[in-house]
Amino acid sequence: MPAPASVTTIDVARLIATARIGSVQVRVGAICGLVTLLDGLDAQIIGYLGPALTREWHLTGPALGQVFSTGLAGMMIGLLATGPLADRFGRRRIIALSAALLGICTMLTATANGPTDLLAYRVAAGIGLGGTLPNALALTGDYCPDRWRATLLTAMFTGFSLGSILGGGLTAAIVAAYGWRTVFVAAGVLTLLPAPLLWQALPDSPHTLLRVPQPSGLVTFLRRINPEISIPTGAHLVLSGRVADASPPRQLFQAGRATGTALIWIACFMSLMEIYFLQNWLPTLLTNGGLGMGEAVLATTVFFAGGIAGGLLGGLMMDRLGFAPVLVGLFVGGSMAVPLIGLIPASLPAVTVAAFLAGCCAGGGQKGLNALAVMFYPAPIRSTGIAWALGAGRIGAILGPLLAGWLVGAGWPGRQVFLAAALPMLGAAAAMLAMAMRDRQRAPATILPSHSV
Repeated sequence: MPAPASVTTIDVARLIATARIGSVQVRVGAICGLVTLLDGLDAQIIGYLGPALTREWHLTGPALGQVFSTGLAGMMIGLLATGPLADRFGRRRIIALSAALLGICTMLTATANGPTDLLAYRVAAGIGLGGTLPNALALTGDYCPDRWRATLLTAMFTGFSLGSILGGGLTAAIVAAYGWRTVFVAAGVLTLLPAPLLWQALPDSPHTLLRVPQPSGLVTFLRRINPEISIPTGAHLVLSGRVADASPPRQLFQAGRATGTALIWIACFMSLMEIYFLQNWLPTLLTNGGLGMGEAVLATTVFFAGGIAGGLLGGLMMDRLGFAPVLVGLFVGGSMAVPLIGLIPASLPAVTVAAFLAGCCAGGGQKGLNALAVMFYPAPIRSTGIAWALGAGRIGAILGPLLAGWLVGAGWPGRQVFLAAALPMLGAAAAMLAMAMRDRQRAPATILPSHSV
């Protein structure tokens, strides 16, 4: 219902988009960054523990690939289910509840008596993981000013890579002395403890707060976000970027979003196939290639460090050059850097340099895709858009470790496995090139809505 002519109308999206970076944005970004850090920790420890599990349970290559992929299957379930729920009931609740589920199931993994138990616990933990990642991205995007959105989003998501690095340090510090079960207990406790903080400290999204008949709390919050804007008492608050009444998944293909949605899904599929191929199998492949266990873990940790550097640099470049040239460049670079890991001599200095370059391109490209998804979808369907894009990506993430396990089981040498791993990067580059061509044929206002918070 339109506001009376005498009542001031405030566009909430515009107010947030033009605000400077302040304490509110920093707090939301920092807490969501903590969420992604813990997610990265839980997601990656299974890869670091692959050699230990293989020794204890005598797992074959395909069996180990199945262990890696089951958690991703659970994550896909969580992604597809919680995205629409978060858009309807609020992102804060879903983030806190999903973090609690992830922590509890990770601790329970320590009680596994064999591969079957392990698979069941990893599926359940994956569901929790699927509820935290997209909503942390969406909530951060809800409060980002336009000028720095890609930079802030990629910086926030570097928490995932930091968590993966922390997983390596945690594994190295614990597994030799206390065994692999203790690693899962420690990771679960670290994830479960912040859940009450997430419930209390995170705000809900503006589009959720606007559903209250008299959103005085939102007015107070907006005054903190952009103190330069006067919001008189009784002002009528509206949110640009509203979507038609329909189920959230259907809205992803309405209002000219169908082609863009499909291309983002393809790019995420290819990118996450690459990343999970590498992050789960790097320790095992490098160990098979002649490096020691500690050296293989170190090289894998450097891969994640490269993802942080690539994400931060890529975000800055996307805010200045646009997403297309940056993402295409990163993915093409990844297709050249990944094979180097297997082609160069098996010495720690050479492998770490190659792993860092591959991480810059692969990790930086995925973080850029995350930022693109946040910018592409309006707020009322943002969690759904991000979650379903990552859900499509998780299909690739499931297939990546399985394919690697099949190649290893078929006797492929490491260099050929790494050459095969370059192909998904080229697929992601092609999808982003097609996205750029699609946007050139559309009006600038419809490419990436700048006020869809």
